[in-house]
Amino acid sequence: MFRTQSLLTQIIWTLLAVLAFGALVTGHYSLGFLALITLAVSVAPLLVARWANITVPPVFIAAVVLFVAGTLFLGEAYDFYNRFWWWDIMLHGGSAAGFGLIGFVLVFMMFQGDRFAAPHFAIAVFAFCFAIAIGVIWEVFEFLMDQSFGLNMQKSGLLDTMGDLIMDMLGAFIGAGSGYIYLKGRDRSGLPGVIGDFVRRNPRFFPRFFGRFRK
Repeated sequence: MFRTQSLLTQIIWTLLAVLAFGALVTGHYSLGFLALITLAVSVAPLLVARWANITVPPVFIAAVVLFVAGTLFLGEAYDFYNRFWWWDIMLHGGSAAGFGLIGFVLVFMMFQGDRFAAPHFAIAVFAFCFAIAIGVIWEVFEFLMDQSFGLNMQKSGLLDTMGDLIMDMLGAFIGAGSGYIYLKGRDRSGLPGVIGDFVRRNPRFFPRFFGRFRK
């Protein structure tokens, strides 16, 4: 599992393991615990994918690892959220783009890889709405945590929430737009290329797509 991933993913996992070990040995238990949690959360999607017999492209795993490390470890342990005003905005936009891709793949799987089962625009709109819904659920979660436990996840309140949702919309548009480009047959690079890589690695979920090549 480790050797099949990108060099970036291997480096981040190794650094987290070394940091966790060093922090626990030197008595910095909170930092060590956070590093271990970050490592576990970043590995979890790959384990779930293997359990479901889904082959996930290494580049997507690398993106998940970067996001989790940026959110849990750099964001919390090193206070990047307060040190860099753009940190939270960047993470929201990136995660929304990822969920847009996931939403598109889910719909494409439902249609068994048939590019013409529904209008391309309609599939892209569903992917966009899927990503936005995830963003809204997260904002509700932040609100509930702040109200229930006195946390400050929403930072400046309404301004933070609306800024996050705007970035979610932009990221969702990029992810859904990438799916639209893929359906148009232009999937040789970038995010559309990631979708194409996923489809090629998991042909059993897209029989109609591959069936047209066997006719």
